[in-house]
Amino acid sequence: MKISFKINGDNETRDVNPSKTLLRFIREDLNLTGTKEGCGEGECGACTVILNGKAVHSCLTLAAEIDGAEVTTVEGLVKNGELDILQNKFMEHNAIQCGFCTPGMLMAAKALLMVNQSPSELEIRRAMAGNICRCTGYKPIIDAVKDAARGGRK
Repeated sequence: MKISFKINGDNETRDVNPSKTLLRFIREDLNLTGTKEGCGEGECGACTVILNGKAVHSCLTLAAEIDGAEVTTVEGLVKNGELDILQNKFMEHNAIQCGFCTPGMLMAAKALLMVNQSPSELEIRRAMAGNICRCTGYKPIIDAVKDAARGGRK
């Protein structure tokens, strides 16, 4: 089936197998490999992307569902060669260790900040609850999101 969509700001039209997941479509057909497959069951959040402004697990979403939609992957956070403030704050707070979960964490945080520019720590924790990190622990991740929400201001 043919679908038209916007990904990371670019309009695309592609043929897609109706049973293919968005995760596989992004990685295999669009060659955007920043989105990771962790559990493949929507439990770990490594595959999180933003679909029409909301964080979704791309392993549980069919590619056909993005027809007419707008998708942002971790590659879409970079604008004009500049990292997003979230990416900079993750590095500054050492919120990255192996980095496997980081794209999903960034996208969950970005989706939150798109609708709530001053989230409380509880709101950040709730927004990030579907993302699992097995390396750093969550404090540096939460601190990075809080710092990004403040625009880096102390």
